[in-house]
Amino acid sequence: MRRRFGSVRARATLGATLVVAVALLAAGTAVLLSLRSSLTGQAGTQAERSARAVAAQLAVGTPYEDLSSLDDDERPVRIVDAQGRQVAASEDLERIGCAGTDEDAEEDLGPGEIDDETRFGDGSATVDGETADYRFAAVEVRDPEKGPLTVCAGAPLEAEQSAVRTALTALLIGFPLLLAVVAGVTWLVTRRALRPVEGIRREMAAITASADLARRVPEPDTHDEVARLARTTNETLAALETSVERQRRFVADASHELRSPLASLRTQLEVGAAHPELLDVAGAVEDTVRLQRLAADLLLLARLDAGEGPVADARVDLAALAREEAAGRAGVSVAAEAAEVAGSRGQLGRVLANLLDNAQRHARSAVTVTVRRESAREGPWAVVAVADDGDGVPAADRERVFERFVRLDAARSRDEGGAGLGLAIARDVALRHGGTLTVRETAEGGALFELRLPVP
Repeated sequence: MRRRFGSVRARATLGATLVVAVALLAAGTAVLLSLRSSLTGQAGTQAERSARAVAAQLAVGTPYEDLSSLDDDERPVRIVDAQGRQVAASEDLERIGCAGTDEDAEEDLGPGEIDDETRFGDGSATVDGETADYRFAAVEVRDPEKGPLTVCAGAPLEAEQSAVRTALTALLIGFPLLLAVVAGVTWLVTRRALRPVEGIRREMAAITASADLARRVPEPDTHDEVARLARTTNETLAALETSVERQRRFVADASHELRSPLASLRTQLEVGAAHPELLDVAGAVEDTVRLQRLAADLLLLARLDAGEGPVADARVDLAALAREEAAGRAGVSVAAEAAEVAGSRGQLGRVLANLLDNAQRHARSAVTVTVRRESAREGPWAVVAVADDGDGVPAADRERVFERFVRLDAARSRDEGGAGLGLAIARDVALRHGGTLTVRETAEGGALFELRLPVP
């Protein structure tokens, strides 16, 4: 039972039923009070009409025995004098609970005058041995001969009480039925509405159990929140699948790249151990340096994948950084204007170093570095361009070169070409700094890499 009422469907059904129950209770109470007030008002009008009819006869001096209204058994009438003594009453009237005289009204009335004010009240009367509830109306009149009199007439409330009882019975029978209908409809509607959610839950449970991120949750053919939830879930699964696949490929490629220098270094050490005179110290140092660089690249990529961002408060002068990275490199010229950006000096220096390494690797003789500022609609930008006079990058491969472990020259050895992580690292760092890194062709046909970073 606890689990059932813990479901959204059960809570929605219970909530809707409670809301409707409160609304029906309020509406039913209002209806009963309105019905009772209306019927009581009608009975009061009838009683007042009878009382004023008798008062009108008394005002012209009609004797008590000639009063026509005293013969009406349904509307009992009693007439009392100024001392409260009954002077006339309807036939068979044994008792009547009517209001007494109003002395203030009696003093204001002249002979033959009827008071404009009517006093109402509820009570009971006994006629011919039967007691019933009545609505009474009392009217003051001054008889020309008998003086001030009070006429009290009553109208039965049996019809009002019967109508209220009938309405109450109908409400007591109809309310539970209506609540049952509301609960049933709400249960069915929420069940139908939440059916796609249950399908999404089952599919997500199956994906979790099978670890198959290629599966997708069903998307309903609607345009509601559930459909948007399904689409967002599938987009999340697609991004997660891409991330996991990228991680697997990264681990596999890293293992492959590490295997070659490790095997070479192990071979040299084993040969050196057996034949010290044959130990290639320079080759062992070179392999160790390659391993060190590869480990540093992998560590930086891991930090970038983990979401490590630049220091927002740091200011880096790209012109000075470009000159610093180009110093000591053969064939590299720098033409730079001051351009400060916010970010990590170490990471941005790594980007420039990787771009220069790539340019020198493919240039025939010269590499040119330019730093400039540009204005755009979204604000000023700092642009660092690294151009070489090599063969350039084919248009079909201008995005592929930024993928990890990608080397376009398949014949180039790993010793000369690196692991294919330099441009991937440069692109990731550029994105972390809110910028871009693209490649296009120079006028001479070489490769032109452009790093664009926002100026704070």
